[in-house]
Amino acid sequence: MSPAQDELETLAEAEPVVDDVADGRRRRGMRTRESILQAAADLASVEGLEGLTIGRLATELGMSKSGLFAHFGSKEELQLATIDAARRRFVDHVVKPSRHLPRGRERVEALMRDWLRYYRSDVFAGGCFFYTVKAEFDSRPNSPVRKVVTEDAREFLAFLTREVRKAQDAGDLDPSVEAEQIAFELEALGAAAQQQYQLMDDPAVFDRAERGISARLDALCG
Repeated sequence: MSPAQDELETLAEAEPVVDDVADGRRRRGMRTRESILQAAADLASVEGLEGLTIGRLATELGMSKSGLFAHFGSKEELQLATIDAARRRFVDHVVKPSRHLPRGRERVEALMRDWLRYYRSDVFAGGCFFYTVKAEFDSRPNSPVRKVVTEDAREFLAFLTREVRKAQDAGDLDPSVEAEQIAFELEALGAAAQQQYQLMDDPAVFDRAERGISARLDALCG
């Protein structure tokens, strides 16, 4: 499934679905599927999506392959569903917390702090799921899984660009600077911090990234 242009915002603002029908079996099945997918996302953040097979996940969870086949018919279906589950976790930690703030620099800064906190807190077992799978698929041939990984990367940058543009419209940031350029620079600072943290295990890189982001925004508030 291709993410809609505003999918991250839509996910952040969605209310939990309440089922008025007493269908306990269906709800238990949905909970089981979600717990499987969250475990799959943690596993893939360490071993990558290509290492995520029904057999490997069954071993990790202590389940039978046939039990997992009841939820996912193929490796590709499992991989795509895992990306969806990881996206929901990402939205909960990065996008949703700042949605109550008014449009402007304050919301951009809060978003960036939450993003760095998400990196720092190891929300996934192996660090950022999306950082792992982007590195895994960046040089692979086109496939349905690579397409979704690419679209997710584009959507986050597009989401950040929209937030910057809203701050410009609110008069908080210089409107003469291209919003896409600002978003690119902010995203680059966060991504560099994540890469160095994963390799060097030095949390000080997040403080440097936060200072860099603040300095860039200060320069746009002339």
